[in-house]
Formats: sequence, structure tokens, C-alpha cells
Amino acid sequence: MALTRKQWNNIIIAACVFMVAILTFLDNKTRHIPSDAQRLFDENAQLSQLQIDGLWLHKQTSDWQCDTKVLNCNEWANAWQNIRVSPLDITPEPTDIPQELIIQIADINQTQHWFYFANDGLLKSPADNWYQIPPSLRAKLQPILDAKPAS
Repeated sequence: MALTRKQWNNIIIAACVFMVAILTFLDNKTRHIPSDAQRLFDENAQLSQLQIDGLWLHKQTSDWQCDTKVLNCNEWANAWQNIRVSPLDITPEPTDIPQELIIQIADINQTQHWFYFANDGLLKSPADNWYQIPPSLRAKLQPILDAKPAS
């Protein structure tokens, strides 16, 4: 049984509508920050320094200073300063290699060593607590090191 041209057009239109519906659904689920997400740094505990994989940022008075390799210093610093996380009740099994994240809070002279799993969007605190970073915030947490377009 051969399909007519009109039937093929209807199949293509239905497939397109289905694909747009799926992509819209996925966008709505990944764009919004979950209601249980909390700020990691607030007014009482502001981020003053951060180091990840040898790249660093440091707040001096009101301006951010970054490693000379980082091209998007202010955006990168603001992303970390305003990060929101959701606490996890169960211990996840990350699929990627952790990056060591060294954090210093303003007015505290002690550094904290966290682990950051970039691909999974996970943070592990020094007290072995796990946190999930919403998908919409993950991309901005990576510094831009190269101005060349991706190939």
C-alpha cells in the first residue's frame, strides 16, 4: 500500500508538531530554577575567592579580579556568586571526574575544599553533603578561556 503525497505531508506535519512539543517541554523543564533551590552564598556569607583547576577569581572591594586566561571574568564571578543549589537526600553516583573547588567566604580566613562535577551539575561539600545545580545555571559556571569559535 503506497502512501499518497497528501498522506506523506500529513505525516511530516505531525512529526514536526510532535518534535516542537517535545522540545518545548524539555526547555520548560530545564530553563526554570527548582523551587527548592537555595543560594549557596548570601549576604551573610559572600564569596570572596574561588579557585577551580588552577583558574581563580578574587573580589577586591566591589570589582572582581580573575586569572589572566579568563575572558569573561565578571560573568563567571557573578554566576558563582549567585549560584543556586538543591540539596540531595541520597548520594549520587557522578559520571565524570571531579574538579577541586577551593572557596573562601568573606570575613572568614579559612578556605573550603569542595568537589565540582561539571557534567552532572553536582557539588560535594567538605561535610560530604551533595547539591544539584539546576541545568540552566551550569553553562555560566565554566570560564571562557578562548575567543576562537567552536568548530
